[in-house]
Amino acid sequence: MDSNHQLSLIKPTVDLKEEYLSFYEEWLESKEDMVPWVIKKDPSNFEAMVQFLNDNEQGRNLPEGWVPDSTFWLINEDKRILGVVNIRHRLTETLLNIGGHIGYGIRPSERRKGFATKLLSLALEKTKELGIRKALVLCNEDNTGSFKTIINNGGIPDSDFVEEDGNIIKRFWIEK
Repeated sequence: MDSNHQLSLIKPTVDLKEEYLSFYEEWLESKEDMVPWVIKKDPSNFEAMVQFLNDNEQGRNLPEGWVPDSTFWLINEDKRILGVVNIRHRLTETLLNIGGHIGYGIRPSERRKGFATKLLSLALEKTKELGIRKALVLCNEDNTGSFKTIINNGGIPDSDFVEEDGNIIKRFWIEK
């Protein structure tokens, strides 16, 4: 990663609507699975989407079985959205196996530049602010980039979780 980049996490804001729509369209065009899940949220009513994310953080209007979560956008000095991270405030039994505390993704055109490692590092600072001292971070076994990102941030392997379709989820704990 270019050390001249000033990267920061910000809460979703309607001020960056056009930039977010560019980010969202790039994911759609890539035809890749949108990770974290919040990227899948339809932004056509942008203000409602931002309100939904704010409500989730406050624990308002959560669907049955959901936990409060915080979403942040990784931006550079030009306010370009490079990635998104979603932090669950606590874990359910399901999240222990297939979600973890932190889900993150870097826009396709900005991968392999070190941004994911920085995004996870900044996200771990946010988990600490939320009182989470030991964060669970997961990735699919075939996601080498995410595997390296987690290890680079101090991930300690735990037991894998095998989904019904045979997909293997690697589980890591990170203490900060």
